[in-house]
Amino acid sequence: MDKKKLSEADICLKFITPDLVASGWNVDEQVFQEFTLKAGRMVVRGHRAARDNASIRRADYMLCHRADRPLAVIEAKDNTHSLNAGMPQAIAYAELLDVPFAFSSNGDGFLFRDRTLGDGVLEREITLDEFPSPDELWQCYCAWKGWSADVRHVAESAWFPGKPPRYYQIIAVNRIVEAIAAGRDRVLLVMATGTGKTFTAFQIIWWLWKSGARKRILYLADRNILIDQTMVNDFKPFKGAMAKLSPNQKGVERVDVETGQRFIDQLDLAVHKTTKLVDKSYEIYLSLYQAVSGREDEDNIYKQFSPDFFDLIIVDECHRGSAAEDSAWREILTYFSSAAQIGLTATPTESCSNKCATVRISASARRRTTPHRHPRRTTALPLLRSARAPAAISRNPVPSCRCTGERSDPTICSLSKTGLTKLISDSFFGL
Repeated sequence: MDKKKLSEADICLKFITPDLVASGWNVDEQVFQEFTLKAGRMVVRGHRAARDNASIRRADYMLCHRADRPLAVIEAKDNTHSLNAGMPQAIAYAELLDVPFAFSSNGDGFLFRDRTLGDGVLEREITLDEFPSPDELWQCYCAWKGWSADVRHVAESAWFPGKPPRYYQIIAVNRIVEAIAAGRDRVLLVMATGTGKTFTAFQIIWWLWKSGARKRILYLADRNILIDQTMVNDFKPFKGAMAKLSPNQKGVERVDVETGQRFIDQLDLAVHKTTKLVDKSYEIYLSLYQAVSGREDEDNIYKQFSPDFFDLIIVDECHRGSAAEDSAWREILTYFSSAAQIGLTATPTESCSNKCATVRISASARRRTTPHRHPRRTTALPLLRSARAPAAISRNPVPSCRCTGERSDPTICSLSKTGLTKLISDSFFGL
C-alpha cells in the first residue's frame, strides 16, 4: 500500500482509528471524529445567509475520558505531510477545549505534545503502537490537576445525558464543578448573552447533586419568567425533587421542540397557600428574591430554613438586585453564607475578592447582532490571554464584589466586559 496516495480520510480510517481501538479507546463513547468546535460565522448578503466555511473549526478527533470530559485532540494529515504538520492546529484546538494533550499524525506515527510535562518532555514522537490508553491519559490528567480523592470522585461523575453541550459549556461546567469540589465557596460564571447559562447551571447542579457533593440547592432569580421557564425546560429532569418557593399556582406553557405541541405544566410548590409554611422535603428549590423576603419578619420565608440547610446557591443575573451591598435581597445570601454560592452574569462590572473564582466565556461564542441599549460600566483592565498569566492589577479598584458583597482585593482578579474562556488567575483553581 502506497501511503502517499491515500487521502486524509483514508489515513484516519486505515491507521489512526484502528490504532485507537487497539489502545483501548471506545470509538462509540470516547472517540469523536470531526468534532465541531465552532460552527462558523453567518454571512448575510441581501436576503441570503450562509456559513463562512473558512471560520468553521473542527477537530479531526476529540478523545474523552467520558463524553463530557475531553482529554486530547488529534489532528490528522495525509502522508505527503510531515508528522508534525498538524500540530499547530492540534494546539489551537486543545486550547479551545482546555485540554493538555495534543497529537499530530500522518499515518506513520504520532507527534505527542504533553502540556502537563509529566515526564519533563513537552513534545516527542511515538509509534502507532505506543499511543497511550484512556486510563494512562486520565491518570496523567488527574495528576496534572492535582486532585484529591474527593475532587476526583466528583470529577468522575457524569453529566445528564441529553442535548450535546457546546465546547465552552463543557469547560465552564468542568471548571466550576472542580472548583466547588476543591472547596471554593464563591464562584462567578461570566457567559455572554445567548450562550446557555441556564443549561450550564443545570449541568452544574446535576453533577454536584448526583455525585453527592451537594444535596440541597437553592436557585435564585429576580423575574418569574426566569424561574417558571427554567423549571419546565432545562430543569425538567429534576421534577419530583424540585419545587418553587411560592404559594401561588400557575400553569406554564411549554412547547415540545420535536412535535411543536403545546402543553401546560403545573409547577410543584413548596409554600402552603394558607399557612405560608415551607415543605422542606424537596432537595432543589427555585425562588424569586421578592417571594421569600420582605420588610416584615413573616414575609421572610427563607428564615424558615436553618442557615445551613442549603449547601449550594446559584444566583441568576447576579449583577442585578443581589449585587448592591444595601439590598434587602442580599440578606438571603448572607443568611445562607455557609453555602457555596455561584453567580451567573453576562455583564460583570467590578473586581472580586480573593474568595471568588471566576470563569468567563467568550462573547465570540455567540456574537450579538444588536448593540446594548444602555451603557454598562466596566473596570478598564488588561485582559489575560493565558491561564498561566499573573493576575491582572486594577488601577481603579471598586469597593465590593458583585457576587459576594465583600471588600475586594484589586490585585487578585479583574472583570471586564469582554469575556475570555480563561481563568483570571491560576491561584483560583491551581492551574
